[in-house]
Amino acid sequence: MEVLEIIDMMEDVVEKSMAIPFFGRAIVDREELLDLLQEIRLNLPDDLKQAKWVKEERQRILMEAQKEAGAIMKNAEEQIISMIDEHEITKKAYEQANQIIAAAQNNARELRLGTKQYADDVMASLEERLEKMLVTVKDNRKELKK
Repeated sequence: MEVLEIIDMMEDVVEKSMAIPFFGRAIVDREELLDLLQEIRLNLPDDLKQAKWVKEERQRILMEAQKEAGAIMKNAEEQIISMIDEHEITKKAYEQANQIIAAAQNNARELRLGTKQYADDVMASLEERLEKMLVTVKDNRKELKK
């Protein structure tokens, strides 16, 4: 069960609780809320593992892009060396090599930016969910103390 589902269940418990007239308070099932909080604690490591996986995946993609760029550059150098004999062919090879290098660098930059953005989005979403959960937990603790 995901953390957000558990939070939804906690909201249901609070919404379905018996209201105390004139006080804006409610009587909630303490054990049920504590069980749901325990479920959140158990599920948080999974969300954190997912964020770690995203970070590692971003690193892997960046490394692959760098390897690909290196292979493209090596290939371009080999093409240049093989075409050195004729001036026009050499000129075209230099132009083509520069285009390949620029394309590889552009691809690597786009991959790097995309993976960073994806990782940031996932972590921002996790942070937002954790903040909401923290607010809910604090509110519930305040309610329990009253």
